Amino acid sequence: MFRITHTSFRQLFDSQFEPICRFLTYYTSNRATIEEVVQEVFIKLWEDREVLQIESIKTYLFTSARNRMLNYIRDEKRRHAILEQWVQHENEKNSGEECFDIEDFSQKIQTAIENLPEQCRKIFDLSKKSGLTYKQIAQQLNISVKTVETQMGIALRKIRGHLSMFYPE
Repeated sequence: MFRITHTSFRQLFDSQFEPICRFLTYYTSNRATIEEVVQEVFIKLWEDREVLQIESIKTYLFTSARNRMLNYIRDEKRRHAILEQWVQHENEKNSGEECFDIEDFSQKIQTAIENLPEQCRKIFDLSKKSGLTYKQIAQQLNISVKTVETQMGIALRKIRGHLSMFYPE
């Protein structure tokens, strides 16, 4: 029976860490994962040192490392499968009826704007494209703010009406 003391544990760790790491390269080339698995094996060995009955410490370490690595790989595959399912679900959800072609939508809006009466279109463009306030538009066109408000209301109703032909609620 192998008895683990603080000194023997340190010697064991120093002598076996690298050989176990090299052994685990058969399963993965990710050095960080390998070192994490080997550290977990040694932590578990230290935590259970009082109850473990080990005939061959080297066999115990290599077997434990292999089993932990296989569990890690299995869990990673499962995690990736779940993540892929989620991505596929999100893609399917986003390609459903509520999605539309933004270029087509933009073209329809532009057509609706072009079909507005001239004064209405000019006021709409000054507001939305130039970013002017209603007061600034009124001053520039020498009309009242109330007229700008009314014309914007008409423009928005006509654009909504045009789009509702293609996108009914």
